[in-house]
Amino acid sequence: MAFGTHIRTYFNGQWHEGDVPVMRAADHGIWQGSSVFDGARLFDGLIPDLDAHCARVNRSAEALMITPTVDAAEMVEIAREGLRKYAKGAAVYIRPMYWAIHGSELGVAPAQGETGFALCLEQVAMPDPEAATTLTTTSFRRPVLADNVCNAKAGCLYPNNARMLVEAKRKGFGNALVQDAMGNVAETATANVWMVKDGTYFTPIANGTFLSGLTRARHMGLLRAAGHEVIEAVLTLDDFRAADEVFLTGNFSKVTQVSAFDDVTYTERRATRRARELYMDWAAGCPL
Repeated sequence: MAFGTHIRTYFNGQWHEGDVPVMRAADHGIWQGSSVFDGARLFDGLIPDLDAHCARVNRSAEALMITPTVDAAEMVEIAREGLRKYAKGAAVYIRPMYWAIHGSELGVAPAQGETGFALCLEQVAMPDPEAATTLTTTSFRRPVLADNVCNAKAGCLYPNNARMLVEAKRKGFGNALVQDAMGNVAETATANVWMVKDGTYFTPIANGTFLSGLTRARHMGLLRAAGHEVIEAVLTLDDFRAADEVFLTGNFSKVTQVSAFDDVTYTERRATRRARELYMDWAAGCPL
């Protein structure tokens, strides 16, 4: 089920209007979960890091042993073509994806070669930049590379994230602050996480248990270039309880304010707004 409107789908070499079927019942991707995707955004006529997201979906495919079949530069042009059909000012979620079609080794391993590819566009509004979410702990944790494909943006990882999010919602919170196998903070159920203490920006060090996001990396570079101290570190739940500010970064919302973690409230927003400001100023140079 789509969560946006005005859907357009690129499949089998052409654009189709609407949410068209792309998988068959026996495709490896549907019954063995061999699918990857990525997400980029069009907003205010801008497409920041679209090329990086298209390149990453190819890396994700290779990590899941799926053969990527579309060059990243070609993927960007396909997306641009579809996006030009939207009304001026439309906000659109851009989702390229691959899935394995055939299986080998008793059907479990994906067969190399033929691969399904689609690029789906959905019109979805950008969240209110002044809106804030709340965080709580979750009993579910991030996997490690030894037991899951943490180095890919793979569909098979998301049921675990869904468990985290549903658990948080049932507790009355907006999102979950997730730990890795060692009990250190990794990310949230839907985005990378940051904290600010005494003017310094901190984010969990990329340790292979979570996808170190493209938007996260972009924020790190922009903040450092502007003279702010940014530290990747091993962070605990108690570190976040003692923080001055907490915020999330990810492709979908770019920056999301956090107002509380369990019974701890955050009232300061200055560093969070600075991160958003720097990102939006940079994104202004990425026109469609």
